[in-house]
Amino acid sequence: MTTASRAALAARIDDALPQTQCTRCGYPDCRQYAEAIAAGEAAINQCPPGGQEGVARLAAITGLAAAPLDTSYGGEAPMAVAVIDEDWCIGCTLCIKACPTDAIVGTHKRMHTVVERYCTGCDLCISVCPVDCIRMEVVSGERTGWAAWSSEQAATARERYRARQARLTLEAEAHQTRQIAKAEAKLADLPAHSKHTEPEVLDRKRALIEAALARARASRQIK
Repeated sequence: MTTASRAALAARIDDALPQTQCTRCGYPDCRQYAEAIAAGEAAINQCPPGGQEGVARLAAITGLAAAPLDTSYGGEAPMAVAVIDEDWCIGCTLCIKACPTDAIVGTHKRMHTVVERYCTGCDLCISVCPVDCIRMEVVSGERTGWAAWSSEQAATARERYRARQARLTLEAEAHQTRQIAKAEAKLADLPAHSKHTEPEVLDRKRALIEAALARARASRQIK
């Protein structure tokens, strides 16, 4: 299989995934799971949110035989959304950082809340909450897998996930820019920014800062 055809197959597989970005499949997100399937590195039955129908969809796309959902990755279950107990929330923001679709809103030391229509039921906020104030609440009754989750919801989840990834990238680049500017300012007048006055010590510090700046600049060029 050529690189182009593998990429095209990965895109089709990704389109068939529920986009919950829950990582239960063993990969960081749905896209990377799709790429692993296309490369023959992952099975098509590792996605609990997609359930057995999801396996059938992937089998039809890949031509691989449909197999029972591998429950070592989790079982097929009804759709549930996160609910935060506002009386116990301490505003630590850990759940906000963990949410793949920015479905949790709030600020530091202020109560957080979940925007239900954007929650994918990924459970990633549960394990990071230090006060156990988050629970998952079933919203689909007895419906499971794709019977509990629509293509429209999957598309929205993917769009929000991609928007979040883009935001995090911009924030990281802005942070790096600020750090580079601080290092350059320090390097321009190192004696004024150092408690040491010995030339040998200042030379070592200058060399360290220059090396760090070179790595940072090289990293930005690679990106």
